[in-house]
Amino acid sequence: QVQLVESGGGLVQAGDSLKLSCAASGRTFSSYAMGWFRQAPGKEREFVAAISRRGGSTTYADSVRGRFTISRDNAKNAVYLQMNSLKPEDTAIYYCACAASTYESTYVLPRSYNYWGQGTQVTVSS
Repeated sequence: QVQLVESGGGLVQAGDSLKLSCAASGRTFSSYAMGWFRQAPGKEREFVAAISRRGGSTTYADSVRGRFTISRDNAKNAVYLQMNSLKPEDTAIYYCACAASTYESTYVLPRSYNYWGQGTQVTVSS
C-alpha cells in the first residue's frame, strides 16, 4: 500500500510558475514509476507527465512539453512537477500516481497506475 499526498497548488496568473510536490509513504518508492495527471471540470482525466522509477526516463503530454518538468527524489520519497509559463487552460486538479514497475518505463494510461493521491487544485487566471 502506498499513500500519496500532493501539495503546492494554488491560484496564479498566466505566465507564472508553480511547483507541485507529491510525498509518498512506504519503503518501496523507487520500485514505482510516477506520473502526474490532471482533470478540469467537465473533462476526463488526462496525462501530464511521467518519470521512470530511477528517473532516467521521462514522458510529457504535447500540451505541456517544454513548459513542465517532472523530477523525483527517491531519497525523499517525492516526485515534483515544475510548471512554468502557465496558461489558463492548465487550470485543473492535479493528481500524482504510482505504477509498479520492473523496468525503467514510463506510463501514460491511468489504468497503468496502482495508487493515486487526492489531488491539488491549480488555477491560472488570465
